[in-house]
Amino acid sequence: MRLENKVALISGGARGQGEVEAKLFAREGAKVVIGDILEDEGRRVQAEINELGGECVFVTLDVTKEEDWERAVATAADQFGKLDILVNNAGIFKLGLVEETSPELWDEIMDINSKGVFLGTKHAIPEMRKAGGGSIVNISSVAGLIGTQYSAAYGASKGSVRLLTKATATTYAKEGIRANSVHPGVIETPMTAPNLLNDDEARERSIARHPLGRVGQPEDVAYGVLFLASDESSFMTGSELVIDGGLTAQ
Repeated sequence: MRLENKVALISGGARGQGEVEAKLFAREGAKVVIGDILEDEGRRVQAEINELGGECVFVTLDVTKEEDWERAVATAADQFGKLDILVNNAGIFKLGLVEETSPELWDEIMDINSKGVFLGTKHAIPEMRKAGGGSIVNISSVAGLIGTQYSAAYGASKGSVRLLTKATATTYAKEGIRANSVHPGVIETPMTAPNLLNDDEARERSIARHPLGRVGQPEDVAYGVLFLASDESSFMTGSELVIDGGLTAQ
């Protein structure tokens, strides 16, 4: 098993991509803490993992609140003795061109997508240091690599994640703490469905952007996250793993 004896904390683990990551990590031997604001869904995922023989704990986590991150990291250490892996997965997507974006919408997206990753990283590092190292995997987006018109704030937030990842990687490499970012294309999840996949026309537009001729599934991303979380990627830090069906190759 690729994550045997590892302890992982996954934000946004109650549904969508985070749920798939949590279940995959558990199958690969990790003890998993999932954090989310969606308590009912989070406890369902916890129960499903434990019923299948895994070890999972749910903790309420609003990624914009520092005290919630402190509690989530402490839960991993208290329940499982350490923290090896952090997946900053939680995020939101809302449409808005530059002129259409209110300061309130900008702040909401930046707080969750950018500040949330910063706070998770900040509080995971001391616990990883105690463990002798660790892997931080930050979920960015193709919107963190190329300009997109559909959401100025989303692109800005994901670009921020990309460079925060590099700053973390170079700062903590000598302590054995790695940080890498993942850049998915359009993935079929509850986050993208209301905006990019909400009807047949929107779905066809999204499919047309990807040379492979389909949108991605959460599993497509989860296996990349698993690789970065595992020791198989031990010589990777500050890197960008693009999982986009060829979108950015055009």
